[in-house]
Amino acid sequence: MSTLTHLECTRCGEHYPADRPQSVCPKDGGVLYARYDLASIKRNFSREQLAARPATMWRYASVLPEAQPVSLGEGFTPLVPSREYPAVLIKDEGLNPTGSFKARGLSAAVTMARHFGLKKLAIPSAGNAASALAAYCAAAGLEAHIFMPKDVPAANRIECDYYGAHVTLVDGLISDCARKVAELKEQAFWKSEGWFDISTTKEPYRVEGKKTMGYEVAEQLGWKLPQGIIYPTGGGVGLLGMWKAFDEMQQLGWIGAERPKMIVVQSSGCAPVVKAWEGGKSAIEVWPNASTLASGLRVPKPYGDYLVMDILKESKGAAVAATDEEILEAARHWARTDGVFAAPEGAASLVAYHKLLANEFFKPDDTVVLFNTGSGLKYLDVFDTSGARTSSLPATSAPPAIKPQSRQIGGIIGPY
Repeated sequence: MSTLTHLECTRCGEHYPADRPQSVCPKDGGVLYARYDLASIKRNFSREQLAARPATMWRYASVLPEAQPVSLGEGFTPLVPSREYPAVLIKDEGLNPTGSFKARGLSAAVTMARHFGLKKLAIPSAGNAASALAAYCAAAGLEAHIFMPKDVPAANRIECDYYGAHVTLVDGLISDCARKVAELKEQAFWKSEGWFDISTTKEPYRVEGKKTMGYEVAEQLGWKLPQGIIYPTGGGVGLLGMWKAFDEMQQLGWIGAERPKMIVVQSSGCAPVVKAWEGGKSAIEVWPNASTLASGLRVPKPYGDYLVMDILKESKGAAVAATDEEILEAARHWARTDGVFAAPEGAASLVAYHKLLANEFFKPDDTVVLFNTGSGLKYLDVFDTSGARTSSLPATSAPPAIKPQSRQIGGIIGPY
């Protein structure tokens, strides 16, 4: 019997059945969270039993919806010790299938879509979510319908093509792609042909996949949480998922009441969370004219923004911005120092750590986990080897790097 009991609106607290596809709360548009009978799980399952389970995110099946997983081996990525900072660990999500952390959320979401008998999944995307959805739909025998800006990075477009996805190139931004999906939802064929919108926080299960990052960090650290977690934040699903995981683990008796300081890092060319945090505001405003080479951070307003702000406050965390020049230098520095070829979004974590160490927000002996959210191999058209290097990080013998031309492929993750 499934321990998933219901879905709960994170705004109004309204409950909804978990035995059918659900989107956001119909009353107020709130993000829905999956809720479990944690007391029953606690009686029947212990953290020690995890050792015998596969080294994928599905080792945590007891706290995931009960369905036959659509899996490509995602999860349980390593915590790589930094050679430069003794207390730092790098959670390298670039080693996931399709080369990014998006594999977790889409594995869970596609699993539930197949479980519910859905046939066609639609997503607006300008990057790794598109390629992950395409891959998992291929593995599940479902149709992936992806709406991408015409100037999307080549790696993601090619992946989607090879996975057999139906790709529509849109003349505009990712927000225009989202509106295209919304327009399709108003047409009669949408439900009759089994279409479903699987956009960020528009269904409950991408959060469930991403929460396994929190379970892994705790397990890999011997069920002790670090003093801090630095997370590149666009839509913020991973941040939401990990915070949810910590609450579940405490209720299960796997960890105590301690929590890490959660750090949001964004690009200075699109930093709505940073602006709201520094301004002491509870609401996030749309960031105008978003522009950054880190396409995953080009989200002018995350749909789950109210949850992101709550997590920052509850964890006594911080929000930090990194320039594109700092990001490029950090990517090169990390590769040469620790052998991690990070995506631009992931490299921003190193920029944030260096700044927080310099202003004594973190002490040198604080255990801090830095998330690299994807492989740098998917961004070869972003990296360049000529120009003038910045000085935000300790010097290396690397040749300098400059910022290439940014793509205007950002958009709002919001209701349309």
